[in-house]
Amino acid sequence: MTKRTRIICVAATVCSVLAGIAAFVLGRYYVDNKKPNFTEKYVLYVRPETTVQEVLDSLEANAGVLRTGSVKRCFDEMDVMERMQPGRYVIDTASTSIYVARMLVFGWQTPQMMTMSGTMRTKGRIAKKISTQMMVDSASIADALDDEAFLKEYGFTPENVFAMILPDTYEMYWTASVKDIFDRFKKEYDAFWTEDRLAKAKAQGLSRMQVAVMASIVSGETLKDFEYPVIAGVYLNRYRKGMKLQADPTIAYIHEYKLDRILRKHLKVDSPYNTYMYAGLPPAPINVPPKACLDAVLNPSKHNYIYFCANPAFDGTHKFAVTYSEHLRNAREFHRALTARNKAKAQGK
Repeated sequence: MTKRTRIICVAATVCSVLAGIAAFVLGRYYVDNKKPNFTEKYVLYVRPETTVQEVLDSLEANAGVLRTGSVKRCFDEMDVMERMQPGRYVIDTASTSIYVARMLVFGWQTPQMMTMSGTMRTKGRIAKKISTQMMVDSASIADALDDEAFLKEYGFTPENVFAMILPDTYEMYWTASVKDIFDRFKKEYDAFWTEDRLAKAKAQGLSRMQVAVMASIVSGETLKDFEYPVIAGVYLNRYRKGMKLQADPTIAYIHEYKLDRILRKHLKVDSPYNTYMYAGLPPAPINVPPKACLDAVLNPSKHNYIYFCANPAFDGTHKFAVTYSEHLRNAREFHRALTARNKAKAQGK
């Protein structure tokens, strides 16, 4: 083999090696940067204390990782161990390894839907509802609900804060702070109270807070949406006549919603929330009323009803009356039906 031939062979070998290296590098680049690496859509929650190894394990177990080595390389390349940010991250089947690494480093979160719905009669319930959907803990929310200085910034107090929280679904980042959450509550509260609604409140002779108080009583009386305007009309009729509202939900509130049944002895508690003892509205809402209840107070049914009691059909509706004698007949009818039903239950029928 001549010297020239040897040089050509060496050059060919070097070129072959370089081509192999280039192919390897380009192949890895393609796998890491262009090729989807997950077979399952997965929502990954990263808390401040979450480790990179926990993230890797979670992805392996739930996201259907195809190439673990690719994920690890990209995590090393992006220094995920040192730069990972808390958040709610959605990994889908189109995600590449490098995209997931960048997502964790740059905090590319997918918003969380925080739903405030259902019965919210206590601050503990509200705190738990928020903490089960967001990163903040329930204790932080509970503290905020009782923090006079904090709530003053929003124009509310620990006593009337229920009025600021409107049942709805809020799109927020999972890592939202307590302040972020309350800022959003206040923003939605201000948006709800349009000029039209303010005018309707004025027409009813009520302030925004009084509307919320009345709505909370209506909310405590029925679970039937179609009854909201009728019951709102009953209480507004009583209110305008200067009558005591005599609303059982306010008594339940005084007793911290621990009563199975309200009896005469429960009506003797001296409290500004005792609507059997004092005329007018209680000082603050007794629960977080649905928007439909607020609108029912602003748009009540027009009627002359003053009284109502549970329907003997036991379907969750009520029977309404204009006169007390009519109301007594309705009440007796209900109690007869209740006695008969309890007797049937006792006999195993």
